[in-house]
Amino acid sequence: MTALPETVSETYDFVGIGLGPFNLGLACLTEPIAELNGVFLESKPDFEWHKGMFLDGAHLQTPFMSDLVTLADPTSPYSFLNYLKERGRLYSFYIRENFYPLRVEYDDYCRWAAAKLSSVRFDTTVTEVTYEDDSELYTVRTETGDTYRARHLVLGTGTVPYTPEACRDLDGGFFHNAQYMQRKAELQAKKSITIVGSGQSAAEIYYELLAEIDAHGYQLNWVTRSPRFFPLEYTKLTLEMTSPDYIDYFRALPEETRYRLEKQQKGLFKGINSDLIDSIFDLLYQKNVESGGRPVPTRLLTNSSLNTARYEDGVYRLGFHQEEQDKDFEITTEGLVLATGYHYEQPAFLEPVRDRLRFDGHGRFDVARNYAVDTTGRGIFLQNASVHTHSITSPDLGMGAYRNSCIIRELLGREYYPVEKTIAFQEFAV
Repeated sequence: MTALPETVSETYDFVGIGLGPFNLGLACLTEPIAELNGVFLESKPDFEWHKGMFLDGAHLQTPFMSDLVTLADPTSPYSFLNYLKERGRLYSFYIRENFYPLRVEYDDYCRWAAAKLSSVRFDTTVTEVTYEDDSELYTVRTETGDTYRARHLVLGTGTVPYTPEACRDLDGGFFHNAQYMQRKAELQAKKSITIVGSGQSAAEIYYELLAEIDAHGYQLNWVTRSPRFFPLEYTKLTLEMTSPDYIDYFRALPEETRYRLEKQQKGLFKGINSDLIDSIFDLLYQKNVESGGRPVPTRLLTNSSLNTARYEDGVYRLGFHQEEQDKDFEITTEGLVLATGYHYEQPAFLEPVRDRLRFDGHGRFDVARNYAVDTTGRGIFLQNASVHTHSITSPDLGMGAYRNSCIIRELLGREYYPVEKTIAFQEFAV
């Protein structure tokens, strides 16, 4: 293959790599700052946010104020309310009296914002990042042969679907819930369907498939290793854990304590909306009544971890272990959906600058309080992927504007958007 000629661009203050909601928010917040010259590179041809989970009526679990900009700059033209005004839906949203945007609506909002920005480059895949000591610049190379040089990098490549070890070499066309909407019709043609997972996505898929079970006649199973179907904890004092105060507290804890808490706190941001849990029960009750008391062809199983999986003759044989009973059991199913969440993978394009990155004792990025992951403490910044250092604030959409305000402060060397120091009534440290 003939190498493409290298095209060198101007020198930027920063290059953002990846364009999920967090880096998109940074693009919106830096657009009006004349002193900052940045560019954002995204490999996809357009903005895309979990389109495989655009189920009818599915909505965000955070209010509209957790948009790209409002909690940093309520006057920004890139706010969700301004989007509604331009779309002619502001009064309808007001009359709706529901603070939670539809998921498909949030995606359209992000597309609307991205289309207004001059700093975004779609269809641009980063292949390598290097560092030049003489110029103190990072060089970002792409598949097309373009080269971008910058003083700083902001990593926003996001997380990727997680596949349990038992399924990594499995045949048969099973899929992660990230592909659900595209493959729903194919799935419903099966005689039996099993969902593995415990969070909001698993619950949404189960509810929709349960609602349509009579029309298709499949057996429907939902299996989770969690001890119960955990609701998302959304009380106001718990929400104070998504605050600068809690970041300060959590970041100062010993590494092993933070890793222990990371496992314990999953229910605080990976739980199921309590209204949806109730709706699932109500739907099961309704279908039981309609069937004249005959069992609904569905199973709900908790405390069960997936340990083995094989595919033969068009059927999956899934081996589970019931943790509390310490018993193994098997489920056979034609269709398999993994609602097993997402995880962060360190981008391969960073390998040439690995010696400039900081890692903790577990081999993950050692993310500083200001979100830097490089040895200088202000050269490379990380969006999301820091639950082990910044707790549940890391994936929270509402904290995205706060994090971006902090990153902008580091890029400029001064505070442009006011950065809150404390907002909590409670004290986390003694």
